[in-house]
Amino acid sequence: MNKIDQEKINEVLNRGVEAVYPSKQDLEKVLLSDKKIKLYHGIDPTGPTLHLGHMVQLLKLKQFQDLGHQVILLIGDFTAMIGDPTDKSATRQPLTRKQVLANCKGYKKQISKILDLKKTIFKFNSEWLAKMTFEDIINVASEFTVQRMLERDMFEKRMKEGKPIHLHEFLYPLMQGYDSVALNVDLETGGNDQTFNMLAGRNLMKSLKNKEKFVLTTKLLEDPTGKKMGKSEGNMVSLDDSPNEMYGKVMSWPDEFIIRGFEIATVVTNSELEQAKKDLAGGKNPKTLKMLLAYKVVEVYYGKDQAAAAEDNFKKIFEEKLNPDEIPEFKIKAKNIIEVLVETKLASSKSEARRLISQGGIKVEAEIIKDENYNVESAGRDSVVIQKGKRYFAKIIF
Repeated sequence: MNKIDQEKINEVLNRGVEAVYPSKQDLEKVLLSDKKIKLYHGIDPTGPTLHLGHMVQLLKLKQFQDLGHQVILLIGDFTAMIGDPTDKSATRQPLTRKQVLANCKGYKKQISKILDLKKTIFKFNSEWLAKMTFEDIINVASEFTVQRMLERDMFEKRMKEGKPIHLHEFLYPLMQGYDSVALNVDLETGGNDQTFNMLAGRNLMKSLKNKEKFVLTTKLLEDPTGKKMGKSEGNMVSLDDSPNEMYGKVMSWPDEFIIRGFEIATVVTNSELEQAKKDLAGGKNPKTLKMLLAYKVVEVYYGKDQAAAAEDNFKKIFEEKLNPDEIPEFKIKAKNIIEVLVETKLASSKSEARRLISQGGIKVEAEIIKDENYNVESAGRDSVVIQKGKRYFAKIIF
């Protein structure tokens, strides 16, 4: 094995990794042996777009793919209809099959920005889970105990709070565990919030296949309170966001998140990561480091040119106080600010438009508007630029 591959293996096993089961040393031996392994990561299509948390996993899969290992992306079309109770204080609302299929429609295109699709196998777990009989489910369930299931943190919390735990929620880790058996993989990767489910698969592989399955868990994109960056928490950076949106959302992250972002959501070198740590500890302006982080995140997904353009756009809006180059233009009959906000979709309803105005969140030509009866033509121009908050603009042409 050459030095480059050894460095790549070290990166796979350490960069952004929380834990490896049964041990990092055991997996390292396999990877150093030049054996090509089969690994997978599962995605439950609970929303119409993937987000930056998924990109963390895709970057880890790419490291394995670059070493020549076989990567499988499993779309949990069946398990999504059950709903993973991970980190949930209440039972998830089940999705219909129609909702699930609609959600995952654009996933492959988003994934193609990171992984080589020609070297990636896509599977849907309904292929085997939908065919299981009640007898099959009983046989799989016999491999687990109720005591083991109750070890999950969210179940313990619900019991203490007197909240219900539904029986079907116990079945989720069984089904995810059975995915490993059906795929006959050597390794599964996922966020550390999925450790319980992934270890369930490891147990099933041992009992049903008499085979070791490695589990590699990664660190999570979390804010300082421990909440994950993602759909559930409302702070999601979507992979279908534009470069400008992606850059701006990263800039809205708390300063405490900078180093974790560099580590798991970019491909900066380890020396660059260490320098960022030193700079932050040494008192360098966090905004400067966050701008570099935002650039690097956008670069991973959109490339250097669009990352540079997004950075320039951000500077124009927030540093030079200029309007962005590309503002959507509208020719509309309405002149009242409330109606204009609704027609340009800067507000979803008249009530939201009134709330935005009352909170000082609307500007016309950089002037805060507080009057609900404001006429946008009163500025006396051929066109005016309306701004909502920091990042949303519309240009009205008269």
